Amino acid sequence: VRHVLEAAGDAGVGHLVVLSSALAYGAWANNPVPLTEEAPLRPNPGVPFSAERAEIERQAAEWRDQHPSATVTVLRPVRAAGGPDDWLVRVLRPAAAVPDTTDEPPVQFVHLDDLASAVDLAWRAGLSGAFNVAPEGWIPGDRARSLIGVPPTVPVPERAARRLLRWGSRWGLGGPVPELVPYTVHPWVVASDRLRGHGWAPTVSNEEACVEAHEAGPWATLSPRRRQELALGLAGAGLVGATAAATLAARRWWRSSRAVVVGRRPGPGG
Repeated sequence: VRHVLEAAGDAGVGHLVVLSSALAYGAWANNPVPLTEEAPLRPNPGVPFSAERAEIERQAAEWRDQHPSATVTVLRPVRAAGGPDDWLVRVLRPAAAVPDTTDEPPVQFVHLDDLASAVDLAWRAGLSGAFNVAPEGWIPGDRARSLIGVPPTVPVPERAARRLLRWGSRWGLGGPVPELVPYTVHPWVVASDRLRGHGWAPTVSNEEACVEAHEAGPWATLSPRRRQELALGLAGAGLVGATAAATLAARRWWRSSRAVVVGRRPGPGG
């Protein structure tokens, strides 16, 4: 990016369109719903892609300050659909096991055709500043699961959920990598009113883009009755897992406390 910016300055380029990402806002429990362009960029630790987008925006702002006659447009799209397999859609696909204290956040998807039209508008209209790129509104987490055919969640203790995600990532079983867990448990949906105010009008809704971004899972082919039976079974498995984890923790505590008592040096009368 630095080399491109230097070359643009040397060539006297008057307008840059920079493609960033809504991930640069970070996923945090105190994020407003939705995020506007005035929100600070707070990429989550351990997620290089979001940190890199924030750094790219910083460099672009620095370049703009050095070239006051030039215009810079920064576009912050949400997850993209409608093209080749998008890594972000793949790694943020809902997992079966989630922390038992978590409510799934809403999600957003933008079609690549609509993102391309946003780039074209930014160039033709000479837009300046940052613009979120997303269809209007968002999809509740449970609704997204239903659209893409993912089984309902199994609430388990947070430590167990993170271990399952780590194993799933290591063995290619799907679900988010542990570092991206915040983006699956905290909201980071955006408002694109500012871009629509300049005439941008997406042609594909969140729901349509969500369906196109994912291959339907086997859950989508099951009958409603079979889904209900499996959902009850998964809920029971989650309860058993939580109980087993609590029992194991209690057993470890009892053994450690007993070891302290047994290993204690006897007193004067002992």
